[in-house]
Amino acid sequence: MKFFNMLLRSIVRRSVFPFAMQNGSKKDLFLTTPQRSFPCRTLILSPALKKQISSSPTEKLDLDGWKNVMRSGMQEEVGEASESEEDSTLAATRELVEMWRLAGKTVPENISEEEIKTLMECSTKSSKKKYLKYLAVKEKVKKANKVKQEKQKEAKRERLEKAKKNDTGELKNTFLLQFWSKSMDKMYNWRTAQAMIFGQPLVFDMAYENYMSRREMENTVNQLMETEGWNRRAVDPFHLHFCNVKVDGPYHKEFVKRYGEAWDNLLVTVTEQSHTDVFPSDKLIYLTADSPNVMKKFEHDKIYIVGSMVDRNIQTGISLAHAKRLKLTTERLPLERYLKWETGAKNLTLDQMIRILLTLKDTGNWLEALKFVPKRKYEAFVDTSFYSKHKTDTGRRTKVFEFSNSKEKVKKPFVENSFRKQTQKKWWIAEES
Repeated sequence: MKFFNMLLRSIVRRSVFPFAMQNGSKKDLFLTTPQRSFPCRTLILSPALKKQISSSPTEKLDLDGWKNVMRSGMQEEVGEASESEEDSTLAATRELVEMWRLAGKTVPENISEEEIKTLMECSTKSSKKKYLKYLAVKEKVKKANKVKQEKQKEAKRERLEKAKKNDTGELKNTFLLQFWSKSMDKMYNWRTAQAMIFGQPLVFDMAYENYMSRREMENTVNQLMETEGWNRRAVDPFHLHFCNVKVDGPYHKEFVKRYGEAWDNLLVTVTEQSHTDVFPSDKLIYLTADSPNVMKKFEHDKIYIVGSMVDRNIQTGISLAHAKRLKLTTERLPLERYLKWETGAKNLTLDQMIRILLTLKDTGNWLEALKFVPKRKYEAFVDTSFYSKHKTDTGRRTKVFEFSNSKEKVKKPFVENSFRKQTQKKWWIAEES
């Protein structure tokens, strides 16, 4: 073993000696044997060779860049993990729907990803069943409407074919020209554009997205679409303002989903600002069913606000508290005075509210305006003439009673004075006698 070590040293010295003579260092350039701590025998270079090898320039590592790279990698991994989890939950809900369909429960035939996401948001099993039943009924109604439209088209084609065969077409009125839907739309749009410049503003407050569920939000947007249609077809429309509409919020997403490309061309002022930032507060009147103040007449110089909320759970006082926080005057419709109201909350839909306000704006007659209240909510109209007559009769009676009391008060001192005079006169007569 010693012989092999000596042989290895001699070979290494012969190979390194010329290089050592050039550098002038002999001891530092020799190779040394490893220490005993190493488990195997290896060769280690001397410090001089290490200096020459390490003299080449090394690149510095950018720690900030490395951190950013590592963070982006972690975010990508987290995003991929979340996407995989969402896909798994979506697949699980689809399997659940298929199981319920096979079990014979009311489930729609076709369901979209958005509907599945809303189904995932339902917390209880009963709420999921109710939502699926709602989708199934909605799908059936759509199918029935399509079948009805197809039948109407077929009947119209048959009538036209019979008229062509018999050469006896239906008589058409050529005295008055027909108004096409396009021309009517142009007229309605012109009126609405004029109202946006010169008309009275009407505000719909959309600050109630946190108080509604997904279905209530959809119903609210449906009512607002009907509201816009009734206002556009009115003789003297309002200038509609949709305030507190957040971009990519629940209201905005539903509007874009329903209107599509027509949303950008809608003749309505949509803003993220509050109504208190757009209009002066002294002209604003918040209409809420919980207000203690009764609306007596429609004021054309005021700006009315309607809360855009569909509340099936009937959470009372939300809109009133919102108006009080903003320090606005509040009013409610005089439903008790003109209607014999049955049991239930005095809440109306948004399309009913705008039809009532449009009628009040045109006529100022409460009896005409409140005809748009659904008849299931009240028994009959109150006879306001009897109410006013009774009020005036009671006033007259009180005035007559006060006048008679004053007469009696005047007579009493007169009677007392006359009695005194009579007694005094008798006293003189008695003295003379």
